[in-house]
Amino acid sequence: MAATLNPTLLLAVPLAPLVGATLAGFFGKAIGRAGAHTVTILGVLVAFVISAMTLNDVIHGARYSGTVYEWMVLGDFKMEVGFLVDGLTAMMMCVVTFVSLMVHVYTIGYMHEDPGYQRFFSYISLFTFSMLMLVMSNNFLQLFFGWEAVGLVSYLLIGFWYTKPTAIFANMKAFLVNRVGDFGFILGIGLIAAYAGTLNYGETFAKANDLAKLSFPGTDWMLLSVACICLFIGAMGKSAQFPLHVWLPDSMEGPTPISALIHAATMVTAGIFMVARMSPLYELSDAALNFVLVIGSITALFMGFLGIIQNDIKRVVAYSTLSQLGYMTVALGVSAYSVAVFHLMTHAFFKALLFLGAGSVIMGMHHDQDIRNMGGLWKHMKITWITSLLGSLALIGTPFFAGFYSKDSIIEAVHASHLPAAHWAYFAVVCGVFVTAFYSFRMYFLVFHGKEHFHHKPFPGEHDHHDEDHGHGHDHTPHESPWVVTLPLVLLAIPSVVIGYLAIQPMLYGDFFKDAIFVNGEHHHAMKELAAEFHGAAAMAMHAFGTLPFWLAMGGVATAFVFYMVAPSIPTMFAKVLRPVIVILENKYFFDWFNEHVLAAGARLLGRGLWKGGDQGLIDGLLINGSARLVGAFAGLTRLVQTGHLYWYALVMLLGVFGLLTWQLWPALSGVAGR
Repeated sequence: MAATLNPTLLLAVPLAPLVGATLAGFFGKAIGRAGAHTVTILGVLVAFVISAMTLNDVIHGARYSGTVYEWMVLGDFKMEVGFLVDGLTAMMMCVVTFVSLMVHVYTIGYMHEDPGYQRFFSYISLFTFSMLMLVMSNNFLQLFFGWEAVGLVSYLLIGFWYTKPTAIFANMKAFLVNRVGDFGFILGIGLIAAYAGTLNYGETFAKANDLAKLSFPGTDWMLLSVACICLFIGAMGKSAQFPLHVWLPDSMEGPTPISALIHAATMVTAGIFMVARMSPLYELSDAALNFVLVIGSITALFMGFLGIIQNDIKRVVAYSTLSQLGYMTVALGVSAYSVAVFHLMTHAFFKALLFLGAGSVIMGMHHDQDIRNMGGLWKHMKITWITSLLGSLALIGTPFFAGFYSKDSIIEAVHASHLPAAHWAYFAVVCGVFVTAFYSFRMYFLVFHGKEHFHHKPFPGEHDHHDEDHGHGHDHTPHESPWVVTLPLVLLAIPSVVIGYLAIQPMLYGDFFKDAIFVNGEHHHAMKELAAEFHGAAAMAMHAFGTLPFWLAMGGVATAFVFYMVAPSIPTMFAKVLRPVIVILENKYFFDWFNEHVLAAGARLLGRGLWKGGDQGLIDGLLINGSARLVGAFAGLTRLVQTGHLYWYALVMLLGVFGLLTWQLWPALSGVAGR
């Protein structure tokens, strides 16, 4: 019998950041700037320490699944707050709290001059609470609460600078696109609740085989396939998969710490976590898995292409996130759930590192985000330079780095899969290796090496109230960021290098996820084949030097070096020759145009038609005002005979009597006339 965890201690994990958020939010003026960052950092630190202790207990076999608070009972339905803590949850708790802690510390330096300092700390702490409620839940209701809460807080954070029109547009876009995904998500939850009769994960999974025998009403589709695809549509919104990916690059309008928190480690991985958690359901539906696989592979390859032509340092990293989320989704599609979650974890560290590194560069460049205006920064920002290099090497899958173990495992898992969509997916993820290496090192070389482009450049000015110079006067030379910014970079760089090597054995081939994720399905044998080929982390890395992904990655780095360091005329020439392709990429495959001019315009047209024709014409014009006009017309006729004069009533009575007599006597009179 496995030991159980203390529910009171577990409850402290989400509540500690919530208390910090409440204090900073409602009493921010009273406790001041230092007070706001102290209470929120303390809250997240408490959550991280308890999460780390929980992870240690889980490694030694402890588990917890139970109700913390019963909110409402409707017949057999129980609406409750409950926790399910196993290997998957404990790992997610540690990733969320650690990255959040680093972001909180970093924020002290990055938002140093911002007037909304306390509000910002309140939001990021509230975000951490929401994400912890999502990953710790043991039922669909709490999952949905966390799901919507992270969406709401991300809306507040992306539009944090609410006087900036682009930020307000971006947060509305994120909110609306996520509403589309969430519509699918709640339909999926509704289907499961209706047919399983419960919202609890464990009870639902116990009935999974029975659900697999049911058909969707009125069709011959498998009910479980429809439910799983609906749930995955929710994941497409939250985890920014094609075609619901359009919100994520625009969300870079929020402050940089948000980019790291929302778009690296936490919110965007909620969809990946959810599908992994639902693996007992997905494993029974090949249709759903193929759908997941195709969507993921399209995202992995085509979002990578968009990273190549970006010049805003944060947007390059944002498109990289989209592409890597595609890789995780591909792993889910071939039933390698543990590999997807493993990549989620390694990616959280190096992507948070790259975002925070980009923020450090932006601070050093006096809030100029265009990589064409940089160059040679390694001389001025040595810590940012080294940590960004480590993050980039992890991202492209360099052997022995964290990203290598998870990314190569995904590629191998896809290769081993027998699903119909696996051939296309394998092509997409292998091509994606070259693309990732190319855009990552294009950015790295343009920012840190080559010719300096920032001397004698006019100071860009404080074009927003947040673009402060952080107390460095109007010195045009870039400078290293303060220790509150560089310390999180160093602390994130360490797991970016070593975590893959340390964790691959227990997470992928050990017992760490054995009761959390459905592994080794009868039909989906990718994990079995991976396990047969695995001979230890060191052997895997050594073997990689002779494989195609390694040489494609090196080719991407070499190509970027030649294009941007040796012969910058080559990309210029390509830009002229491939102009039509560049136009398509610059317009992001015209998705925004399509959404705005077809979907949004169509919705407005439909709305106007329903308003003018349906509401004003039919309902107001015919049913409501029409019936009133009919009554008015009838009343008008009645008014003609109701005069109030006695002689008129006498005349009417005489005419009435005459009419009645005529009607009664008419047969007799007509008979006489006939004779």
